[in-house]
Amino acid sequence: MDKRTGGPSTVTGPEPGTEPGTEEPIVGRDAELARLFRTVDPASSDPLLLLVGEVGTGKSTLLDSAARRAEANGARVLRAHGSESESTLAFSALHQVLRPVPAAVEALPERQLTALRHAFGAEPAPAEPDLMMIGTAVLGLLSALGDRQPVLVVVDDAQWCDRASLDALSFAARRLAGEPVTMLLGARADSPVPGFDRHVPVLALGPLDDAAANRLLDLRPESPTGRTRARILDQAAGNPLALTELTRAATPTRAAGAHDATTEPPAAGPLPLTDRLERIFAARLDGLPAATTRALLLLAAMDTVDSAAVPAGPWHTEDDAWLPAERAGLVRRTGRGVRFRHPLVRSAVYHTASFDARHAAHRALAELLRHEPDRRAWHLAAACPRPDAAVSAELERTADRARRRGGYAAAAKALHRAAELAPGREDSARLLVRAAATAVFTGDLAWVEELAAAARGRTDDAALLAEATAQAGRLAALTVRHTTVFARLADAAERLAAERPATALDLLAGAAVVRFYSGQDAQRDRVREILGRLPEDASHAWLRTWVRTVSDPFTDRAGLLSALPRLAAEAEHRPERLTAFAIMAWVLDETPLAVRAFDEAFGRWELRGPLPEGLGGAAAWTYVEQGRWGRAREVCARFGAVAAATGLDHAMACAATVDATVLAYQGDTAAARVRAGDALALVDPLQSRSVSVYARRALGAAAAADGAYEAAYDHLRRVFTADGAPVHYHASYPALADLAAAAVRAGRREEAAAIVERSARALTEDASPRLRALISRARGLLADPEEAEPHFRAALADPALAHWPFERAQTLLDLAEWLRRRRRIAEARGPLTEALETFRRLGARPWTERARAEARAAGLDVADAAPDALAGLSPQQRQIIGLAARGLTNREIGERLFLSPRTVSSHLYRSFPKLGITARSQLRDLIEGPLTAAGHHGPG
Repeated sequence: MDKRTGGPSTVTGPEPGTEPGTEEPIVGRDAELARLFRTVDPASSDPLLLLVGEVGTGKSTLLDSAARRAEANGARVLRAHGSESESTLAFSALHQVLRPVPAAVEALPERQLTALRHAFGAEPAPAEPDLMMIGTAVLGLLSALGDRQPVLVVVDDAQWCDRASLDALSFAARRLAGEPVTMLLGARADSPVPGFDRHVPVLALGPLDDAAANRLLDLRPESPTGRTRARILDQAAGNPLALTELTRAATPTRAAGAHDATTEPPAAGPLPLTDRLERIFAARLDGLPAATTRALLLLAAMDTVDSAAVPAGPWHTEDDAWLPAERAGLVRRTGRGVRFRHPLVRSAVYHTASFDARHAAHRALAELLRHEPDRRAWHLAAACPRPDAAVSAELERTADRARRRGGYAAAAKALHRAAELAPGREDSARLLVRAAATAVFTGDLAWVEELAAAARGRTDDAALLAEATAQAGRLAALTVRHTTVFARLADAAERLAAERPATALDLLAGAAVVRFYSGQDAQRDRVREILGRLPEDASHAWLRTWVRTVSDPFTDRAGLLSALPRLAAEAEHRPERLTAFAIMAWVLDETPLAVRAFDEAFGRWELRGPLPEGLGGAAAWTYVEQGRWGRAREVCARFGAVAAATGLDHAMACAATVDATVLAYQGDTAAARVRAGDALALVDPLQSRSVSVYARRALGAAAAADGAYEAAYDHLRRVFTADGAPVHYHASYPALADLAAAAVRAGRREEAAAIVERSARALTEDASPRLRALISRARGLLADPEEAEPHFRAALADPALAHWPFERAQTLLDLAEWLRRRRRIAEARGPLTEALETFRRLGARPWTERARAEARAAGLDVADAAPDALAGLSPQQRQIIGLAARGLTNREIGERLFLSPRTVSSHLYRSFPKLGITARSQLRDLIEGPLTAAGHHGPG
């Protein structure tokens, strides 16, 4: 990579690369420069800043100045510069950033190093890239560099960087708190930067004020005066580049070999300022030698910062062809190569040339790049004036390579261009559908729908049309537009039901996922109606079971359960179905089966997919229910990271609700409320009833943990409608027992009892053993004291309920409290002991304290030091301590939780004094010792 460390030219120095010592003053940007300098100061707590502005406002100059300041303070500066042509090359910007530090790359752990090598095409990529591991590798590498010296990453023209690089860099940027690493990005104001478009500090560059604009003109070698000066100030409107270039255009240039320019600035006319500037640059091409014009066009057609890929090109400083272009103010020579002074110069050179000249330039570059197949394919495409099957096939192969490396945006762009060059309409439609399927993994729904619409416009093939609809639906199901998406999928399934039942069933499977998220009963009826019109082909049994389970799990639960053994056998031989099978088991409250399937699926695939799968949050809920709360938060970390990278609000909300629930159970109620609020802010509760219900349950748990039972009841009451029906057909029912517990303490017993009994009647014999136990617990809590015991005993009767340890421990505590109040203290001690041990093992601090208080009242010895020590840690610190106690290294913990090793180390360093230990080797005894002791000495 070219490490461009040159200084600014006047106020803007629009193209970095000026040699040190030639800097001129920066005018009118004191406040902006001060903000940048504060950000790159090693003592700064701001790890990220996005600098935005219109073309010519001086972004590159300010970034260069900040980079020089950081270098002067001892920082290592890593740079990348986005370019339009390289936006189609996956991980090209990330390669620029990391190319100067090959030793640090090679020092990464094997899995991270392998992921980066796959990304850069240095090794054959696997079928499914691990994008999260690539992000973790970038985070770990920057952290490791920061151990030696502060690090600054500067990305200019970020709006043109490839999407895969931006995803990896944004993944790292979100986790830089506490690291000596800073990122500065520059982008055009009207061009969002994926991954950096939310919750990122922004510094906006506006126009210069009149005083600064006049000062800038005064600094020009031939400062304009009079009417010329007034016109320049008027037309430039405070834009530094315009001030500089309009002045240059209005001033005769008498350098040897240069033609005289006009003595007046060009008329303003109706053109935008950017177009007028481009015309100024284009006018300077007149009269240049033919060799210079050809060299400029080749450089413009290439438009790459990596000229090393074409060692034979005419872009070296010793080439005499560049001197006239340099004198005309079009390029500058940096010592290692030639750069356009501004992207608008490149645009002017390229668009001023004839079509034939541009095609010839691209053909020449394709020949020079014959050993770079991806770059070559794009140049061949640019040289094509008409459809060409061979070039289309080259682009399709380029897309395959990009996809295997995880460059989904680059792959989709290549397939789109391949479709444009495909001679036949059917081939074109096929490629567009493939492009849509690939673009799904970028999370850009508008783009996916655009590609799907283009495919529909080029074919009448029902299968392709259905596939186009399904691809858009696959992504849309993970957004918040559930009503619209469901209608689209269901309508398409209905149209195809007679002629293409297999395709219709596939669409209906996606509609069932949307039905789960939205919770609308009308959608269940529509799914049931369409499913009834499809033939019951044995080969379609899997999808039919999926549709029925996900959309309506209680109408025929026994029949659905009978299908699970056959589905489990099929999943054994088709591992891609393991996750789907696990989700069905979870929906049916077969949590032990779901846990085993999820464990096996993660062991084989480790959630490598780049997009959250439909109902992927089921894995986290499964682990919550089983009491593996640390594992649940690990799954949430990955699920949430993928959702954030792809901008999928609904998927982020799903992860937030699980996180909020675990935090509430652990007693970090403030954090729980924040995460539940995050989830509710991301969705419309009428569109996403599932998220709304899960968030309300988490808020109810947090309030109960704080002893605020009226607030807890208010939250949990909203999980049911005004007349007591469940707001969501699956997510509401597990809240019945918690609703009853809050109601008893809030004086709302009668209303809660009506809701519980209505739910019991609705479920009848289709209730799972888990739900029957929860209803029994709720009845015990709400019953008259003399009638409560049989309900509590019924809630504890099935030994299988031990697979839901937190829920069982709550029931045990309720029973123990009831027994003690009946003065049956000896009988209360057994349930109390078991409940207390479970709450302590799970880390459910509020419930542990409540059980401890009850145990004291029952005459039990409840001394318990270790959990109190753990209670002083944050939830993330407890999670890290737990993994460290299992023997994982800092790097391994970082890979699990998507943290840098430095962050893990920092958490451990801060945790040890709170735990009263000095060595990592003491963690295992600290975590496991009290639990073992509890087995010998009772609950204390």
